[in-house]
Amino acid sequence: MDVSKLEDLDRHLFIDELIRHVEDDNLRLLQKIKNRIDEVGLELPTIEVRFSDLFVEAECEVVYGKPIPTLWNAIASRISRVMCLKKEKNISILNGVSGIVRPKRMTLLLGPPSCGKTTLLLALAGRLDHSLKTTGNVSYNGHLLSEFVPEKTSNYVSQNDLHIPDITVRETLDFSGCFQGTGNRLGEENNYPNISFC
Repeated sequence: MDVSKLEDLDRHLFIDELIRHVEDDNLRLLQKIKNRIDEVGLELPTIEVRFSDLFVEAECEVVYGKPIPTLWNAIASRISRVMCLKKEKNISILNGVSGIVRPKRMTLLLGPPSCGKTTLLLALAGRLDHSLKTTGNVSYNGHLLSEFVPEKTSNYVSQNDLHIPDITVRETLDFSGCFQGTGNRLGEENNYPNISFC
């Protein structure tokens, strides 16, 4: 069917019909893939992530703010600007962190604000900023990050701090997954009969 030859109303109805069934098409495709994998007896590959003695440091410039406007402070600030006297300090973000993320398991990472949770996840995904000093090992199924392209194996989805306090952690993750493009996993509805999935 050549859409360019359709009238405006017909084209609009045709596009509305296509958009209405996008979710069903994706689900149908995933079900066909799952059925085919089950028929053949294939086991999907799993990945175990190990990290040991992970240290991450950042070099930061020390900024004291504006001093009280006195003659001495004005002279000192001008001298430091002219002589480029910048004070830098190393801040330790991760200090010798080790662990294992096992396959086929949901892993929850908890900690207070600014304790390094995001930095750890970025380090595991191989997406740390190059200005950070990093030591330690991260491996996927025994292969170090330098041996392959980690972006093809893992991803980091940035955090969204909006939480619903009335549901469990698993329900929160499943709910978030529905709205971040992953949709529901096949057969997941049976595990949570009281929840309506996307």
